[in-house]
Amino acid sequence: MSDYESPFVLAVDIGSSSVKAGFFDARAKSVKGVEETIPHAQTVASDGTSEEDADQIRIATEQAIDSVLNKAGNLASEIIGVGFDCMSSTVLGVDAQGNAITPVYTYADTRSAADVDRLRDELNVPIIYDRTGVMQHTSYLPGRIRWLRRTQPELADRVDRYVDVSTYIFTKWFGRRDVKASYCVSSWSGLLNRHDLEWDHGLLGRLGIDESNLPELAPWSTPERGLTGEFAARWPILAELPFLLAVGDGAAVNVGTGCVDETKVALTIGTTGAMRVLSEGPAPDVPTGLWAYRLGSNRTLLGGSFSEGGNVVQWALDNLKLPPIEQLNSELTKLKPAQHGINVLPFIAGERATGWSTSATGVLEGVRISTTPIEILQAMLESVSYRFAMVADLLLPGVKSGYQMIASGGAIQNSPWWLQTMCDVLGVPVGVSAEQQDTSRGTAVLALNALGVWDSLETHHADIAETYEPNSTNAEIYTEGRQRQSELYSRLLG
Repeated sequence: MSDYESPFVLAVDIGSSSVKAGFFDARAKSVKGVEETIPHAQTVASDGTSEEDADQIRIATEQAIDSVLNKAGNLASEIIGVGFDCMSSTVLGVDAQGNAITPVYTYADTRSAADVDRLRDELNVPIIYDRTGVMQHTSYLPGRIRWLRRTQPELADRVDRYVDVSTYIFTKWFGRRDVKASYCVSSWSGLLNRHDLEWDHGLLGRLGIDESNLPELAPWSTPERGLTGEFAARWPILAELPFLLAVGDGAAVNVGTGCVDETKVALTIGTTGAMRVLSEGPAPDVPTGLWAYRLGSNRTLLGGSFSEGGNVVQWALDNLKLPPIEQLNSELTKLKPAQHGINVLPFIAGERATGWSTSATGVLEGVRISTTPIEILQAMLESVSYRFAMVADLLLPGVKSGYQMIASGGAIQNSPWWLQTMCDVLGVPVGVSAEQQDTSRGTAVLALNALGVWDSLETHHADIAETYEPNSTNAEIYTEGRQRQSELYSRLLG
């Protein structure tokens, strides 16, 4: 273990399909072989349901920590703290004892569409958009709380507090009801006033709740200490160590890929996708169609996200007769760009940026008897790339000239064809992160900074594995594809 530098931090990433725990040294270098991934399952249905059992996620998180501590061996004694990130826009209701009485409703749950539409009619949307940094949408809590109160009023009446899943887990581990939530995680709720870093009182009143129904707010660097007897016995090494409040997973990715200022733009595709810029200073204006989340009191994350990414590939694998995933890249490279005649709206999990429709669903137009499954996949991945270009059109004009685009996330890092396609569609070079655990690394970097090991988020730069250059001929073809998608969107969604 001489390749690693003490001290160490444990980094926990609570994602939408799994919990990952990693072990990082003082340079934010991942300790090889000391990591764990524990899957957890969502319940999804055609009515827009996307929910999980809170304790299933908690148990998966505990098992991941168990495994990493065991694999770390003697090095575990050199851990100085635990960092967390969490999938964004989760919420569950807990009773007065802190027990979960609702499922965890995820960002992908669209059952609140009608309630969101009513809120848009009731509210001064531009003012609320500026205060919260987000559009009223099913991804966020206002409509979801309205939906719960409308459809299950007796259950809603039993809810003492609405919390995100990381805050719920901390409540169980520390045995306290007063566990705080970070500004960062809370800004993904749609309930945080991003200017004064308080819950938005006017919006809460519209929902029939107040501050007492939400966690107290604090910077992500705020530590929680003192595990309950059960967990102190389970993890004695961690019993009195600081557990830092969770940040949003998107913020962690930016930090993990070195995209910590306006010279670097993060392009991430895992299960879903996003393009983001992290900046210092006052909260910026938000171009219509994008969002602004807070990392802390002095940093803002500006960008746009999509409910589609690697889940498009998974859908195709599950439903089309495609070759094994290991062969897909070579099969895709045999195809000419956008010559399949298929026009796609890739909203298999609904739309977020840039239109934020509450009713959007996936559309395949132009399928013929000659159409092959691999062409459908090609068209779907191209269509996701077009959506990224729409965000880029809004985001990049405000970015410093000479910026670097950095791609991360397993879905795109492991697909050279998709990387080249994205590069061609965007018309800019795209560097590929060399780190396979970008989210966990970002969480580790933040922990090292909060614990005084690093004096800045840039102490050790993230590495780039390779850089893709745009093909101008393909770029022209994809511009026409973007136009066809835009016309289809206008025809169906206005």
